[in-house]
Amino acid sequence: MNAQATQAAPSRRLGRTLLAIGVGLLINFVVALGLDQLFHELDVYPPWGEPMNEPGDNALALSYRVVIAVVSCYVAGRLAPWAPMRHAMILGGIGFVLSSLGAVAAANMDLGPLWYPIALVAVTLPCAWVGGVLARRAVDSGERS
Repeated sequence: MNAQATQAAPSRRLGRTLLAIGVGLLINFVVALGLDQLFHELDVYPPWGEPMNEPGDNALALSYRVVIAVVSCYVAGRLAPWAPMRHAMILGGIGFVLSSLGAVAAANMDLGPLWYPIALVAVTLPCAWVGGVLARRAVDSGERS
């Protein structure tokens, strides 16, 4: 291979990086909000805007958000042009910041128990790490997206 073939154009790599992280964010938001809406419509959760005080409701939301976070970070890692773990952790860092802002906002509102937004903050980076490990293993085993 020549030097041109071994070096990806920086702007193309940046574009693929932004795409990978953007798709991961989109998956996270769309799937989480879709499941939230489904559970509101099925009357599992109270109507939007009302406090969600049942611990079981919050545990359910936390459980599917953990799975969604792992999957979205895995997808970001798989779509990444290089360094799948780094891309998964960047997405996790964005999630950590957004979850932290949500926890601060929730402290000033009566939307339910405070442990739930704090738990979201606590699980964000470990979920990103798991998604990154899975993406790196898939890439290392020769599977390409």
